[in-house]
Amino acid sequence: MAFDSATPVLHSGHPARLACDAQAASMESSLRHASPQRILRAALGAFGDQIALVSSFGAESAVLLHMASEIDRDIPILFLDTGMQFAQTLDYRQELTQRLGLSDVRDLRPAFKDLAAIDPSHTLWKTDTNACCNLRKVVPLDAALDGFDAWITGRKRFQASTRAALPVVESADGKVKVNPLANWTKADLDAYVAEHDLPPHPLVASGYPSIGCWPCTKPVEKGQDERAGRWAGSEKTECGIHTPSAAELNAPQGPFEDIGQGL
Repeated sequence: MAFDSATPVLHSGHPARLACDAQAASMESSLRHASPQRILRAALGAFGDQIALVSSFGAESAVLLHMASEIDRDIPILFLDTGMQFAQTLDYRQELTQRLGLSDVRDLRPAFKDLAAIDPSHTLWKTDTNACCNLRKVVPLDAALDGFDAWITGRKRFQASTRAALPVVESADGKVKVNPLANWTKADLDAYVAEHDLPPHPLVASGYPSIGCWPCTKPVEKGQDERAGRWAGSEKTECGIHTPSAAELNAPQGPFEDIGQGL
């Protein structure tokens, strides 16, 4: 089958995919040791209105959102409103949006027809957490990202051993993916929050250092891994939005904990 040269059909070896890979590699080379603010400015300069920031409005989200607001308050912010978020998360989303002056926060929700067909009783999380996350997170985000060439995440290397090799800029599924906080530590985050007097997520003080949907998030006991409350009692550790790259999967295993927010 022949393809018109202007059609950006993405598969291995296609010029559009190769161009994306090359751009990500070039940006990674020049930004891998840069500050988060410089990385954000470079990403926004490179992609303009074709880049979005994906935020969970979770325990560590205020840092990246504040940095972005200092550069461009009009950047699209994509928030996955799964229909099962804690009320406190929804309140925090409103608080941060107003405080930081964010003008384009978009709530992504699962389609009604998909909910009716796949989870009409809203109990899928009890029997198949992977399918539930796919319905409420992966599918809505994939649809929203169709309108962008690049997106920004809040992932950091310290969060998990599989993220030890997390690039600052990478190529994923035909889009450039930017991780401005990849180099930062928990101490860096705490210092930034204190310096800018950013409000914490209200559930952090109640023992929730990592916050997802209410059915699958529990408080963490002292001494437990900070993500021990996510899908507690199962082997599941991620919702499916972030698939580790080959470099991350092949990274040497170190004394890292799977902690913090994935977005």
